[in-house]
Amino acid sequence: MPGQNLTRVEAEERASIATVYHYDVELNLAENDETFTSKTTVDFDAKEGAATFLDLIADEVYSIEVNGESRDVSAYHDSRVHLDNLKEKNRVTIVAKCRYMHTGEGLHRFTDPADGKSYCYSQFEVPDSRRVFAVFEQPDMKAQFTFHVITPPEWTVFSNSPTPVPTEVDGLKRWDFSATEQISSYITAIVAGPYVGKTGSLTSSDGREIPLGVYCRQSLEQYLDADWVMDVTKQGFAFFEKEYGRAYPFRKYDQVFVPEYNAGAMENAGMVTFRDQYIFRSKPTSAQLEGLANTILHELAHMWFGDLVTMRWWNDLWLNESFAEFMSHLCLAEGTEEWKSAWTGFMARKDWGMRQDQMPTTHPIVAPIRDLEDVEVNFDGITYAKGAAVLRQLVSYVGRDNFFKGVNEYFKKHEWQNTTLDDLMRELEAASGRDLDAWSKVWLEEAGVTLLRPEINVDEDGNLTELAVIQETFTPGSSLRPHRLAVAGYDLVDDNIEKVFHEELDVDGDRTVVESAAGIKRPALILVNDGDLAYAKIRLDEDSLKFAIENIAKFEDSLTRSIIIASAWDMVRDAQMPAKAFVDLVIAAAPAEQDITVLQLWLRQLDTAVSQYVPNEIRADLMENIGHRLLLLARAMSAGTDQQRVLTFAAARRAANKTQCESIERLRTGEDNLLGLDLDVELKWAMLMASVSCGVVGEEAIDEMLATDSTMTGQQKAAQARATRPDQAVKDEAFAKLLTDPDLSNDMRIAVGLGYWRGAAMKPEMYGSHVQLYFASLTRIWEENTSHTAQDIVELGFPTPIVGRLDDVDVVELGNKWLRENKDAPAGLVRLVSENVSEAERAMRIQAL
Repeated sequence: MPGQNLTRVEAEERASIATVYHYDVELNLAENDETFTSKTTVDFDAKEGAATFLDLIADEVYSIEVNGESRDVSAYHDSRVHLDNLKEKNRVTIVAKCRYMHTGEGLHRFTDPADGKSYCYSQFEVPDSRRVFAVFEQPDMKAQFTFHVITPPEWTVFSNSPTPVPTEVDGLKRWDFSATEQISSYITAIVAGPYVGKTGSLTSSDGREIPLGVYCRQSLEQYLDADWVMDVTKQGFAFFEKEYGRAYPFRKYDQVFVPEYNAGAMENAGMVTFRDQYIFRSKPTSAQLEGLANTILHELAHMWFGDLVTMRWWNDLWLNESFAEFMSHLCLAEGTEEWKSAWTGFMARKDWGMRQDQMPTTHPIVAPIRDLEDVEVNFDGITYAKGAAVLRQLVSYVGRDNFFKGVNEYFKKHEWQNTTLDDLMRELEAASGRDLDAWSKVWLEEAGVTLLRPEINVDEDGNLTELAVIQETFTPGSSLRPHRLAVAGYDLVDDNIEKVFHEELDVDGDRTVVESAAGIKRPALILVNDGDLAYAKIRLDEDSLKFAIENIAKFEDSLTRSIIIASAWDMVRDAQMPAKAFVDLVIAAAPAEQDITVLQLWLRQLDTAVSQYVPNEIRADLMENIGHRLLLLARAMSAGTDQQRVLTFAAARRAANKTQCESIERLRTGEDNLLGLDLDVELKWAMLMASVSCGVVGEEAIDEMLATDSTMTGQQKAAQARATRPDQAVKDEAFAKLLTDPDLSNDMRIAVGLGYWRGAAMKPEMYGSHVQLYFASLTRIWEENTSHTAQDIVELGFPTPIVGRLDDVDVVELGNKWLRENKDAPAGLVRLVSENVSEAERAMRIQAL
């Protein structure tokens, strides 16, 4: 519907007409499990006689009252309540029937198969509070919200304000919350159900006692480490209050882990929600704990940057997310004891941004957002990861003290208000004395990534006569950028690799000389961007690359290894290094890697290289070789270590023939064992996927495993395992479910999709008949599903795994044909298809190499 796609022009016009003050929202969640009654009273000022509208997505509107007068319900149409002949002071009351969602949008309702208990939670970003109450759905129309919620007697309700003592009404409970602070509608929240957890408190920097709560559904309570979550939270509070120069702005801080979430987490003011996959049912690896800690700190950082001060329009979404991304890693590295090497783990995030930035749909960090459809596909690697990397550069450029001096002043001037990027930049300029217009233009207003490489000149004695850093750009019309980075040299000394040269400098323009390198003996490896401060593709010279490949396991520093492998990965993706060479490099480096976040990144890249990038003539042999080598590595790791666990998962994922799958199955059943390996439920499911994919076991084994794990996650794993079976009828059924089953939850759809594609690299012929149907279904998929669901289906169904694998199926041509014939398709759909076609073209180029 056009009314659901609010444009920036409409939002600006509406904000010029109306000033909203307060919402009073009453929700009855005790009626049935499909719909609920929503009553909204809105107080706002307007220009005398003006007309505007409220946003609302409802099954039915029962009544509309404007300033005490009843209006015809026909004023509600096209997902808007149209209001005319307004007064200077207005009160509008709307009663409607709204629908629970099962897509993680609006008010999501879920019944836990483990115990039959039902739960609700809201997810309103970007435009989904209108699925629960009538609202001016745009970030710059802040207001106070007072919520009243009626629930079954066994439920508890959490919102942005402290949870009140409920009253009993006709055997039900009524929860009357106090008014919130002045906030945007997308960060309001309602979480209701028989949630359980633990409470605590901390003392804020202004002396207030801030209540804390950590909750989840009852079937996961035994796995919830609420004390650990609160410990991380307390460290974050101390760090952010100090660096921001502003005490925590809200009255309490609850964190709830919720099921079937379509995001990682959401920064609702004082009421953060997380996907409950973050509750680990088995002993978590250090990478999993670091990932959860980073997410906790990311959402906490938003309480100031995003919630206290909020972007005026969604074109500054990047700043909201990038700032939280940067601050969470900074807090991990400097504000906690456990994750001092967090910037090494940041490379996994930066890889996401680099990948997104090399697609045809790349965009400036400051992206033009014309309407809601633009923003809904703009939660990407540029918005989060590239933006955070660029902010890290900005901190170096203006100086850390100046940066936070400017940020402190920004909060003082703009608290509870809406701002633009210029508001922040002006404070940073004032604090640092630097003119940031030129910096902002090349870093924030231009798309793409530049490349940095060394230019090396030596004399006959092997000494450097000149070392320079060369910068090149790939994106037409984009500029070269200023970088603050380090250049280092490494040599082999007594069979140990040592850093023998290091200089930190500003690199700008197409050629920058490293002055201090002149006259020194040429190191075996010269590394541009030592320490990984720059956002750029890095190349090694031929001699340095050869040395790195031969000695990768000897580098003691994880970050240095990671920079080298990131450079190699860029070369693979640019068709300048064979995928097989990269696979060998990762296998050689893996035994030495202690940083599990980095190791998992390499193994994901190895998965892509093996399944998509190696040419057909070596694919089968290489896949069998890799499956064998990964299992050997798992057996060689120290007992009970994260490396052992991660490599066992990788070996199960890459098992490529019946013999390897039988080895995995013997581990699963206990016939064989790895000393110290905790064979928990998650690992058993991963091993079962391997056994099923090769036909070693079948449906009976899946049923037996499900009987021991009948949770929601167990049911999803069982569905994935069933879709994994190497049978044409199974693949046909899974593909149909993926594209057309409206009853699949977000996570169940992902599970079916993952199972469906398992085996594509070895048996691509099972998938060929589905490709035409996929492209023929795209428009229907987009029209019949909500934004998140449609995006998931389009991404999961794209036939990337069989690119270049079948002589009679040209995925690239079919994708380009669809783009040529559907130029008027919705922009979000065109973008997703364009990105996937681009990756398919890249795979073809790499296979050809």
